[in-house]
Amino acid sequence: MIQHPAGIMQIDADYVAHGLASVYLIRQGDRLALIETGTAHTVPHVLAAIAELGLTPEHLDWIILTHIHLDHAAGAGALMAQCPNAKLVVHPRGAAHMINPAKLEAGTMAVYGEENYRKLYGALIPVTAERVVEAAEGFTLNFNGRTFTFFDTPGHALHHVCIHDSLSNALFSGDTFGVSYRIFDTAEGGVLLFVTTTPVHFDPQAMRASIERIAALEPAAVYLTHYGPVAADNTNVAQLLASLDAFVAIASAEKERKEGRVERMAAAILDWLMARARELNPALDDALRWRWLATDARLNAQGLEVWLSRQEALS
Repeated sequence: MIQHPAGIMQIDADYVAHGLASVYLIRQGDRLALIETGTAHTVPHVLAAIAELGLTPEHLDWIILTHIHLDHAAGAGALMAQCPNAKLVVHPRGAAHMINPAKLEAGTMAVYGEENYRKLYGALIPVTAERVVEAAEGFTLNFNGRTFTFFDTPGHALHHVCIHDSLSNALFSGDTFGVSYRIFDTAEGGVLLFVTTTPVHFDPQAMRASIERIAALEPAAVYLTHYGPVAADNTNVAQLLASLDAFVAIASAEKERKEGRVERMAAAILDWLMARARELNPALDDALRWRWLATDARLNAQGLEVWLSRQEALS
């Protein structure tokens, strides 16, 4: 568990590899809130962290999801079952899937296969409707004297919110403000930060607007699910938007070449990311860079394929 200012604690989600995904436990007095749940496999780590604080699951009042992609939300039902006083806060578009996750689970299982699905995510447990709170644009939550304000931030997903914390002036961005793995950090303070265009709701204009909106709030830090806090300074915003422009350009160049374009886009995105990573931290081994970036390149290409197909259907 990593301690951050204002009672914010970062817990590794135990998803695929250490350092890939995190959840945030926030303490205010003797009450707790959690932003993101990770998968069903993350739940024991959250409970262990609560015990480490000398508290119990009964002290957890709020479980908040930035969106319902399963690396962020698959553990919600299992954790709610352990925390009798907690309510689940989620975007209105995601609430029904948390109450009845059968369709969400079946769709994901169809993509990954049941064995791999269970290994990655566990099982989705329904949450009773009475314990679900829908957080639309402008929703505020009083967390034992500090205020969480919710912003509707599409671009990565239509069911995405970001959460501003009044006490720390921090913003929890889920996937809207990109991903940044600590393995690439340099002693000079530079980070590798890039957008995530994973299926199925990627929208470049909405993503740009959401990134700019976050930057305009001037948060003291932006807490990424993948992975940890980064600054919302001009340098980081510029590289986020540069990655967005680069990925859209890669996809746009493939509009007329449908056969095999996911593979070509993935290769081009990986080349772009590898070049940026070499520029930022030339001391790292290329094989290590590849291990950390290849999956994101593939997922981003798949999301760009959905975006291209949607455009083609409309034309």
